[in-house]
Amino acid sequence: MPLISVIVPCYNQAQYLDECLQSVLDQTYQDWECIIVNDGSPDHTEEIAKKWVGKDPRFRYIYKENGGLSSARNAGIKISKGEWILPLDADDKIGNQYLELAEKEFAKNPTVIYCNAEFFGIENKPWLLPNYTHQQILTGNIIFCSGFLKKENWVKVLGYDENLKYGREDWDFWLSILNENSLVIKLDYVGFFYRRKENSMDDKINQNSKLLNEAENYIYRKHLSKYLDCNENAIKNYSILKNKSLKYDEIILKTQKNKLSKLLFKIIERL
Repeated sequence: MPLISVIVPCYNQAQYLDECLQSVLDQTYQDWECIIVNDGSPDHTEEIAKKWVGKDPRFRYIYKENGGLSSARNAGIKISKGEWILPLDADDKIGNQYLELAEKEFAKNPTVIYCNAEFFGIENKPWLLPNYTHQQILTGNIIFCSGFLKKENWVKVLGYDENLKYGREDWDFWLSILNENSLVIKLDYVGFFYRRKENSMDDKINQNSKLLNEAENYIYRKHLSKYLDCNENAIKNYSILKNKSLKYDEIILKTQKNKLSKLLFKIIERL
């Protein structure tokens, strides 16, 4: 049975860590390791992590200087032994069959496996995300952080981008490993539970337009080739269409055929 490495970065989330790690221990699939990465957290993360290491040898613990979420994930994945990786943030949790059901799909050689999800915490409801298409993920992230990926793909793209310290690192990573021919499997199972709480990392970037624009523009520029037809000059296309005084929606419709995403217009207009 293939080993699955669950990577749990933790920074000031000690109060939620027990619940997260219990959800890993409860898995029906037994061939896993769980690497807890203390990202220089000033709270009692180390005390809790070492308790779990003593409880089950499949838990491993490392400490590093604070470097942000991407840095912590990369540190954990670097020392992982599994062919397949599952990132899991310390304040979230997974359903007890998530690993088992995902493992049954490994033979199909997918790039990503994920599932249905729910919010919990201060808000409890299904997390309704659109079904995956490559075109859809170009316009915004539709796969949460806790999707299964191959370690070899993490190596190919040099890991999570540590320049993205305030959010959107998941979207950037999925864009890095996915292309039009990638197989993405969504399990018909609620296997991921995303904690809603006050002052979350997502809330901070979503409520700060400067941070949001910086992160998203960085991603757009980094992956710009994915939005363009290689035989087209995107800037000329944009200029010609804009000079025709077309409505924004008409511009988008006219550029769909050569894959010039509406994101391109955001890039140019924010430059």
